[in-house]
Amino acid sequence: MPRIRHRRLDCSPGCAVEATLELIDGKWKGVILFHLLQGTMRFNAIRKRLPNVTPRMLTAQLRELEHDGFVLRTVYAEVPPKVEYTLTERGRSLEPVIMALKSWGDAHTSFDPASADRATGGTGAGPPDSWPACRS
Repeated sequence: MPRIRHRRLDCSPGCAVEATLELIDGKWKGVILFHLLQGTMRFNAIRKRLPNVTPRMLTAQLRELEHDGFVLRTVYAEVPPKVEYTLTERGRSLEPVIMALKSWGDAHTSFDPASADRATGGTGAGPPDSWPACRS
């Protein structure tokens, strides 16, 4: 797969970090990638793990991940339609990065009930690992 060009032309040497962060930046992209590391998932299965994301936003984030070569969308000719999402080789190559982010977050973030309320839609669930977006 060809390298993705930087969106800005005035990038200085060493800005591959900026370019990479730009590709995986998005409110839900990192968490979507995290869940897809577990295997192929259907749209509603992803949505259940992200209860605060709207279907429109999830669709937009999945389309961007597909456009950038991280996710493969497979449509099956069935009634009702069946669509599955899986990581491409390029997407799977982000596993060490995503897991490092999770490890860093586990070590350097603390439980905040207000954040839990926002993350769980007001259910006030326990510490970060029990938040729906962080479940494996």
